[in-house]
Amino acid sequence: MKKEQIFIKDLIDNSGHMDLMLKIFAGEKGLNKEITGGEVNRPGLSLAGFFDFFAFERIQIFGLGETAFISNLSDDQKKNVYEKFFSYDILCCIFTHDVKPDKIFIDFANKKNIPTLVTKFPTTRFISLLTHVLEEVFSPSTTIHGTLVDVFGLGVLLLGESGAGKSESALELVERGHRLVADDMVEVQKTDESFLIGSSSAIIAHHMEIRGLGIINVRDIFGIRSVRNRKRIELIILLEDWDPDNQYDRLGIDEQKYNILGIDVSYVVIPVKPGRNIPVIIETAALNHRLKKMGIYSAKELDNKIQNMSQKEN
Repeated sequence: MKKEQIFIKDLIDNSGHMDLMLKIFAGEKGLNKEITGGEVNRPGLSLAGFFDFFAFERIQIFGLGETAFISNLSDDQKKNVYEKFFSYDILCCIFTHDVKPDKIFIDFANKKNIPTLVTKFPTTRFISLLTHVLEEVFSPSTTIHGTLVDVFGLGVLLLGESGAGKSESALELVERGHRLVADDMVEVQKTDESFLIGSSSAIIAHHMEIRGLGIINVRDIFGIRSVRNRKRIELIILLEDWDPDNQYDRLGIDEQKYNILGIDVSYVVIPVKPGRNIPVIIETAALNHRLKKMGIYSAKELDNKIQNMSQKEN
């Protein structure tokens, strides 16, 4: 799970990232500073003189509260506040609401080579967008050998040994109107400590390997509606060769879980043998999982009916 690198200048050059609408006002020489974490800091307490636990290594966000406090200070007071503030190795300062920093602030930022940027976004909205950009870099991630398909709006990750039929099943699902996210290598990223987002690498995106056909481009063959770039993984299905000696689940009362990056995901094992319509079974598994999310457990309801009937007979 190798972490990528991101620098302050990357926030301005938003190619490949969300447009943060940033303009630089000071500290251009510090644009090559590396961002080392995904958190930001609002320095209101520090500007008021409380520097205990000051997270200076984070991006400093100046919202309307911070700028209003600064505007009420005299020039001498500003110099005293800024002198203490800029005595720390500040990573970067960003002003929201299109509020420009005052000349004294700019002079200090230029002297210390602290990049100072301005965005038109409101503070809350900007922090949300910036956090999303930083999560792309700092969230834990891994690569899994499998196929990810959007089935009825549910991200279904197909696992199994090579030749188990993952790609062929996904191709049938696409032909039935569902959407391919990634084939062969699925890049999985953990976000918000509770979600797993799957995607394909830029090189092999929208491509599939079908034995006997070779490499095909799903988007070109089936159209743009047959693919999507990323999807939350909510159900994992393992395709394995039918083993007559194996006791497969025939009731579905006990839910199995598959752990990826510390997050448990619902897990189903589907045995594969000639004559079984695997794509239809995958569709049914996806629909059944959606019912469970709504609190409807068909297997448990049937089990309760049987137990109630047995109690009445007894």
